[in-house]
Amino acid sequence: MREVKERLLKRLQIGDNVFLAKSSVLVGDVSIGDDSSVWFNVTIRGDVDFVEIGCCSNIQDNSVIHCTLNKYPTIIGDYVTVGHSAVLHGCKISNNCLIGIGSIIMDDCEILENSLVAAGSLIPPGKKFPPNVLIKGSPAKVVRELTEDEIRSIKNYALRYIEYKNVYLNLGKYNNCL
Repeated sequence: MREVKERLLKRLQIGDNVFLAKSSVLVGDVSIGDDSSVWFNVTIRGDVDFVEIGCCSNIQDNSVIHCTLNKYPTIIGDYVTVGHSAVLHGCKISNNCLIGIGSIIMDDCEILENSLVAAGSLIPPGKKFPPNVLIKGSPAKVVRELTEDEIRSIKNYALRYIEYKNVYLNLGKYNNCL
């Protein structure tokens, strides 16, 4: 498995002012943009394809991010909130999205900008969703379009997590990046 070995030897690319909780595990071909945060007990494996997380995004406690060998990387945009215990596998999440607690998003799925995936939703392989929608269920489907206030609130969650991670960075003792 030459490809896996090559990815595991790649150096993590971590932007400025990133918080990585000490209990988080990141391996392989992983890049994280400025002002993002990876919280306690998160696993991010860029061993079989790459994982890219944009700026000002947060991956909350106990989440798992992985890929499919040389086929489906995981790409997460800017101002994305990934709720506790979510699983993202070989999918694309556009800018300004909220992925609810305990959601599972499988290979070759795409969530377009300004969308909200409700807690506990299951998105099976290959599903593509339009922008600006509430996605819910198991299997998940579009329930309705989001209001302008709801779209603004998605970014507000990400902005709040920037504030949280800044508190942790200032304390110092919880961060892998020190």
